[in-house]
Amino acid sequence: MAFRIRSLAFDEGGWIPARHTGEGEDLSPALEWQDIPPGTRSLAIVMDDPDAPGGVWTHWILWDIPVTDTGLAEGFQPGRLGLSGVNDFGKEGYNGPMPPRGHGPHRYFFRLYALDTRHLMVSSGVKRHEFDKALRGHIIDETVTMGRYERK
Repeated sequence: MAFRIRSLAFDEGGWIPARHTGEGEDLSPALEWQDIPPGTRSLAIVMDDPDAPGGVWTHWILWDIPVTDTGLAEGFQPGRLGLSGVNDFGKEGYNGPMPPRGHGPHRYFFRLYALDTRHLMVSSGVKRHEFDKALRGHIIDETVTMGRYERK
């Protein structure tokens, strides 16, 4: 089997329910993964929107997730597990889709990274560019699931 991630809230490529967006309850969707590659010592998640008007917009960064975990429950809060980075809203943790009205559908990618280290050498509260630097050389594999959202 192949390393994979899926959302329990929406189908691959499907519409993200409003409860997981900035227009709703802004709860992270439940995620689950399986078939973690051999040699994986921790996991990391990034959620971003490549369709944002100013370029890729990061909604969530989470790392140092133990390999014994097989998913995250809906409504994840920083401090429960692993370390959280600062998203492009300027907050730690998850902030859901909130594209500009009339901008059309946006794609939201949830990337799960299998890493060769238990702890990335970066502190909680870092921004995406610092997180990406810390990831270099540690990625064994990655998998992705994508959902869509549009504000009308």
